[in-house]
Amino acid sequence: MGARTVGRECALMVLFGVESDPAAHSDGRRAARDFFLHLAPGSDIAADEEARAYTEEIAFGVVGELAKLDEMIKKCSANWRLERMSRVDRNVLRIGAWELSHGVPRAVAIDEAVELGKKFGTETSGAFINGVLTPIADLVSK
Repeated sequence: MGARTVGRECALMVLFGVESDPAAHSDGRRAARDFFLHLAPGSDIAADEEARAYTEEIAFGVVGELAKLDEMIKKCSANWRLERMSRVDRNVLRIGAWELSHGVPRAVAIDEAVELGKKFGTETSGAFINGVLTPIADLVSK
């Protein structure tokens, strides 16, 4: 598995934790470092330096742009409030939207997000994520 794919998976775990306790994790970069320091050891997570750096970049970016990303997701998710989305789907969408707005090619960002949703979400997560990220990609490319 590539370093960026591992970085996305780790970032999802970090963002899941950040959402559980936002007051304790107001800095995405620090939350990522804490994740690798306290949670990753003893697990089967094999993140090299490149994966760790990308995890930090995503976590820092998503936490820092949370309001903007959530607004894009709300705008492009017809009939779905953020609160109704599963925590996995919501955070995968945030990662995908962040990547799309930071130059990751459309096909890569969407495909990686869909696979992340399939791996960690429900059986319908992949289709749901694809359905929301596609209009986000259109919005970002304007």
